[in-house]
Amino acid sequence: MDKETVIQKTIDFTKATLSNAEGGHDWWHVYRVWKLSKHIAQTENVNNFVVELGALLHDIADSKFHDGDEMIGPRKARGFLTSLSIEEEIITHGENIISNISFKGGNTTQKFKSPELDVVQDADRLDAMGAIGVARTFNYGGYRGNEMYNPEIKPNFNMTRKEYKNSNAPTINHFYEKLFLLKDRMNTNTGKSIAEHRHRFMEQFLEEFYNEWNGQS
Repeated sequence: MDKETVIQKTIDFTKATLSNAEGGHDWWHVYRVWKLSKHIAQTENVNNFVVELGALLHDIADSKFHDGDEMIGPRKARGFLTSLSIEEEIITHGENIISNISFKGGNTTQKFKSPELDVVQDADRLDAMGAIGVARTFNYGGYRGNEMYNPEIKPNFNMTRKEYKNSNAPTINHFYEKLFLLKDRMNTNTGKSIAEHRHRFMEQFLEEFYNEWNGQS
């Protein structure tokens, strides 16, 4: 099977699998990460086929929607790619991208590195920043039923990995506990450049948010 056909089948599989997903982790999130991954890959020495497969399958089964099972995503990806008779080396690489891409909190150490993971990880993190990042953050907070903001509940920078995954803190706290940390965790020069712009937008958003909250504008 040629690579173009594999990519199209992967798109179809991902669309079908995520058809009822939460709005911040649905097909359109995957689509944006896929497109941005291809853009970043243009300036990196990577296997573009692996980058595209990793991007398209990176959120095929997010653990936070599956009782914290962090292996369900890699398992689903392996099962799908095996059905297409993809080479074992590529399947394993894809599994490693899915297993290591996420910001897990709790000062978790990433166990796998590759240029392809660097590209997809940057694209995924960039989709958590800027205007889209703000929209996704409030969408997920609403999905969880979290408060939008509570000035009496301060951000927690010392959460364990389990506490981070199960946090029901106000949505604004997530900016400090994750989003504002992403700019300095970019892997590629292209990712770093885009992150600077999106980081500034989030700072401006919160400045306006606090002004409005306090009746100042």
